[in-house]
Amino acid sequence: MEFSLSSKKSLRGDILIPPDKSLSHRAVMFNSLAEGDAKISNFLMGEDCLSTISVLKELGVKIKVSGSDVFTYGKGINSLSQPTKVLDVGNSGTTIRLMSGILAGRDFESTLDGDSSIRKRPMNRIIEPLNKMGAKISANNNNENAPIKFNGGSLDTLNYDLPVASAQLKSSLILAGLRSKNGIIIREKATSRDHTERLLSNMGADIITKGLEISVNPSNIESRDITVPGDISSASFWLVAACIHDNAELTIRNVGINETRSGIISVLKRMGAHIEFSNKKDYSGEPACDIYVKSSKLKATEISGSEIPLLIDEIPIIALASVYAEGETKIIDAEELRYKESDRISLTVNWMKKAGAVVEELRDGIIITGNNNLSGGTFSSHGDHRLAMTLGIASLVSKKKITVKNPEASNVSYPGFWDYLNDLGD
Repeated sequence: MEFSLSSKKSLRGDILIPPDKSLSHRAVMFNSLAEGDAKISNFLMGEDCLSTISVLKELGVKIKVSGSDVFTYGKGINSLSQPTKVLDVGNSGTTIRLMSGILAGRDFESTLDGDSSIRKRPMNRIIEPLNKMGAKISANNNNENAPIKFNGGSLDTLNYDLPVASAQLKSSLILAGLRSKNGIIIREKATSRDHTERLLSNMGADIITKGLEISVNPSNIESRDITVPGDISSASFWLVAACIHDNAELTIRNVGINETRSGIISVLKRMGAHIEFSNKKDYSGEPACDIYVKSSKLKATEISGSEIPLLIDEIPIIALASVYAEGETKIIDAEELRYKESDRISLTVNWMKKAGAVVEELRDGIIITGNNNLSGGTFSSHGDHRLAMTLGIASLVSKKKITVKNPEASNVSYPGFWDYLNDLGD
């Protein structure tokens, strides 16, 4: 499958983005472990989140889907039952890593597996600390790659420094800590997205955060009705589209602006983006608002250190914005990008070079020298949803047509993206 689009003279309109993927995963997982029934409104019906629902159903959880709503009927944190087959997470890294914390130390055997991309992603960072807690977990290649097998065990305490700033790793250990005998203490290298701590605390979990240290005590949790705001990672594509286009005004509705996720906004503002907020709301402790953005004269910046975990998923689209910024933008300390759905550093550099951008690959990042020039061409998404959508946004400003191979990769997080892109502006 291919999608081709030429640049547009103007971009105008209101955009309602998909629900937040991270929150959708967590809302259905946590309510499945809780006592009581819950309604999750505005759930993301993307492939990744549907994989999470499928896995939970295989573990005996009753879940009903109706339109954009999901209903869970939780029976408590210890209510899961042994599955009759391998649990397939598809392409979802969030599913396999958070479910590892949920399945660790259960009194039954189970196996998590996924597609070819999932089988390449590093899993020992999850398995090692869970085994230190007393779980019995094994995986291929010295516990590095899926499939991951769970063979019981008994979870005890853990005092652990996280080797990377990863919300998935942190969340996996927190979920295991809820069922541990004596609780756990974990410390982050830098702040990562905190949806897990916010939502579980709201559901009654005993979680205490002091700076970069998180203490988790054994807890039962109670179900909560949740409305999921729009996904800022999805909004980031339209934010950049408006900034780099010569004639653009967009309003993006109902965007989640949790401060541990909104690094993209801080960076774009620092680069000179014209961004305004209105209609602020709160969804189960998660702030949201409407965002107005228009054509902007961007300047280069440096993105590094503790800022990286706050925008790790947005770096491919920030790299595109940097092509249209005056000066040299440097993105470093982002080696984690090599272990996403693809090696996002290498693939981003490769397509941008071929399209005429001035870009240099680093071991842990990218240097982009702005030249306001993309010459078009045919590029593959390599099955990575964020790369696919970055290429789509590039087509709006490229001098010649851009053709994207395997554009359907976007469906894991943004169903309907290409229809929005095609219909926007003229």
